[in-house]
Amino acid sequence: MDGTAADHFDVGRFEASRNRLASLAYRLLGSAADAEDAVQDAFLHWQAADRQRIKVPEAWLTKVVTHLCLDRLRSAQSRRERAVGAWLPEPLLDGDPMLGPADTFEQRESVSLAVLTLMERLSPVERAVYLLREAFSHSHAEIAEILDITESASQQHLHRARRRLTAARRRGGEIDPESARGIVEEFLAAASSGRTERLVALLTDDATAISDGAGLTERLLRFDTPQRIAAVARAGLTPTPAKRRLAGGTPAVHYALVNGAPAILFVLGDQVVGAITFDLAHGRIVTVRGIAAPARLVRLGEAWRRHEPDTPLIAQW
Repeated sequence: MDGTAADHFDVGRFEASRNRLASLAYRLLGSAADAEDAVQDAFLHWQAADRQRIKVPEAWLTKVVTHLCLDRLRSAQSRRERAVGAWLPEPLLDGDPMLGPADTFEQRESVSLAVLTLMERLSPVERAVYLLREAFSHSHAEIAEILDITESASQQHLHRARRRLTAARRRGGEIDPESARGIVEEFLAAASSGRTERLVALLTDDATAISDGAGLTERLLRFDTPQRIAAVARAGLTPTPAKRRLAGGTPAVHYALVNGAPAILFVLGDQVVGAITFDLAHGRIVTVRGIAAPARLVRLGEAWRRHEPDTPLIAQW
């Protein structure tokens, strides 16, 4: 095989792993843009490596991407950005290959916005061990090789990660899709019509709402009582001329699945200008996230433009 043919072959081997690597990087970083950067950096490492000596390219690339992501998580800039209360995981439309494996409950849960947020409580190594084990089914021997730690250390990190996540998260099991859609549609109808009592009834007693303020505030906005959340939802989802001017027109409102969870998207033309995602447990809403900062909607918007949408819940909001 001449040099050109070998290069094409090696690029093909990398491309065969790209989606899996991007899925791992996204789970580790919670950002599609950062995940894409990490995968591109891994490609540069791949090109510079003595590839003839790499016996198992998939394992080698997994190790490179994992360490690139850990370096990003440990960086001063990342710690600063994630500490100031302005960080949310970047939402992805279901079907995006970056969401990766979804065959098991653990794999689907590991990419939910709820778990991506909770993983901020883990150290970078705990996060890596948890994801490599739960989402990608690596053995502790393989994880030890990837992270340059011992197998016993891998087991200890996994135990701590599971304990911390279990203590913090609300697990209501998997939600029936039809029921989930019904709850979201009822939430939208109650908010749009100002039915505060019905909104409160749809929320758990310890529900939380989080908004990025459309990127206009440095910190996330948080609301922690059902009554306050209902008031904010009613104020935010009741259409007015001022809100339409801010959105740039009259958007349609669509139901969608985002990171495996129910969501409503505000779509103007072919542009997603806002998203509201919901975490559900036992038929009620645990968490509401409002995301409208344009930088957080780039990849979701690109996926939406390739998507064949259902009939909108509201054709003209």
